[in-house]
Amino acid sequence: MAGLRLGPLLRYVDGTSATVWVETSRPGTAEVRCADGAGGTAGTFQVAGHHYALVRVTGLTPGTTTPYEVFLDGTRVWPPAEDPFPSLPPSAIPAPGPDDDRVRVAFGSCRWASPPTGEHDPVGPDALDTLAGRIAADPDGERPDVLLLLGDQVYADETSDATRAWLATRRDLSDPPGGQVADYEEYTHLYYESWLDPQVRWLLSTVPTCMIFDDHDVIDDWNTSASWVEDMRATSWWRERILSGLMSYWVYQHLGNLSPAELAADPLYAAVRESADGTDELRAFAARAEADATTVRWSYRRDFGRVRLVMVDSRAARFLTEGERSMLDAGEAAWVREQVLDGRGSYDHLLIGTSLPWLLPHLVHDVEGWSSVLCRGDKGARWAWFGEKLRRAADLEHWAAFPKSFADLAELIDEAGTGPEAPATVCVLSGDVHHAYVAEPRWPGRAGPDARVVQLTCSPVHNSIPLSMRLGFRFGWSAVARRLGGVFVRHAGLARPPVTWRRTGGPWFGNQLMTLTTRGRSAVLRLEHTQEQAAGARLRTVMETRLSR
Repeated sequence: MAGLRLGPLLRYVDGTSATVWVETSRPGTAEVRCADGAGGTAGTFQVAGHHYALVRVTGLTPGTTTPYEVFLDGTRVWPPAEDPFPSLPPSAIPAPGPDDDRVRVAFGSCRWASPPTGEHDPVGPDALDTLAGRIAADPDGERPDVLLLLGDQVYADETSDATRAWLATRRDLSDPPGGQVADYEEYTHLYYESWLDPQVRWLLSTVPTCMIFDDHDVIDDWNTSASWVEDMRATSWWRERILSGLMSYWVYQHLGNLSPAELAADPLYAAVRESADGTDELRAFAARAEADATTVRWSYRRDFGRVRLVMVDSRAARFLTEGERSMLDAGEAAWVREQVLDGRGSYDHLLIGTSLPWLLPHLVHDVEGWSSVLCRGDKGARWAWFGEKLRRAADLEHWAAFPKSFADLAELIDEAGTGPEAPATVCVLSGDVHHAYVAEPRWPGRAGPDARVVQLTCSPVHNSIPLSMRLGFRFGWSAVARRLGGVFVRHAGLARPPVTWRRTGGPWFGNQLMTLTTRGRSAVLRLEHTQEQAAGARLRTVMETRLSR
């Protein structure tokens, strides 16, 4: 009998349709049946001995929320017959109505898998577990319309003790890559560990999600520089790791980001579904993507009523040749510009999702720009060697490390946010840096965009940060740090960036989520921390502010 190995995950949702992702124990037909009669079926496809289906659900009634069940070959597999958490409400699909003008977007990044229920959690309560508990306790209360997971959904290079013990049953961990994952099968184990958590599994079954990778989905500082890539390709284990990382990302995360129309037009999705075993097709695709990032687009756009999300791949789409480095290759940059400016006036809020923050603490920004000048050889070979060592050791590979890309994004935001058709807000949503803050840019010498522009950074969902880094980030925003940063700027001969900025909230540390709630042209931002209490973990509001009226 077929069983459900992982999922269901509720992914793309609009007013009348949705996609539901599942992994099954064997080939078969997956079916979603909704309480109101809506539903859909899909045959499974196979990759590396694993079976998956992405079911398109049609016939949803706009403005309603309908419970659903999942069947495999006619047998109900969700909710399970012996549900270990029967107190959780039924999974349900929300279908926004044409008159719904409120959109609630929750976001964050960086989530280690939670330990099994009842075990001590060394990094504190998981924000997704805690969010699930709150929604389950009040099913008719507030819940996100969409959850944006902005990178590091799994940690391929920082595995748990349990995962390392499992890896040791497969291979000798004294051989590289040691306790890190090595192949597709080991990647599937990471997703099981992360998404089989009962509360998170239920949350992902009932709240639509959008995802993008960051470095730890593959390896720390992935695509830092051209020489980093060269060094990695020279190892014995990297090729299998990167191909498996891209393959598993395509299956577990990327497919669900796409609309039904985009899926129907995707030749790779068609080839994998039509093949008895899609492993070779997917592996060839991953090999092309690893060799030439311009052959694939991981970025995507979603419109939620009058809220536009442009999710930007700021990892795999980089152009790394020294002297010409850019966060996005030319084709990717042109695509992002087209999506941002398309139909101006048709959205009230623009969200630019990028796993890496655009606006950083000032000292960090200046050091990253300085390092980029050293690495391209402006100060000679010795400085270039030192700059590359520093870049890798200190993770100096955010937007600031690509000064032209930083300026180009500032210009695009300025253009999108200026004029009679400008949105009320332009929000850059990011994670990565294991703390949260709000920063606001200014355009020197002029009034700047008509829209309110903010950098909203929220991380981690479930992770930690050492005290030394907490102190460093706090210092990085200080006036002393700004003056110190000027020393690096002058040594590098860097031109000042086109914007200045100031921190207007934070830094906040701990496991946390941000939620942006829009209604018409108004927008309210809330940051919530997890807090352990006698009755269990809860989310506590530590900041709430209005961005626009």
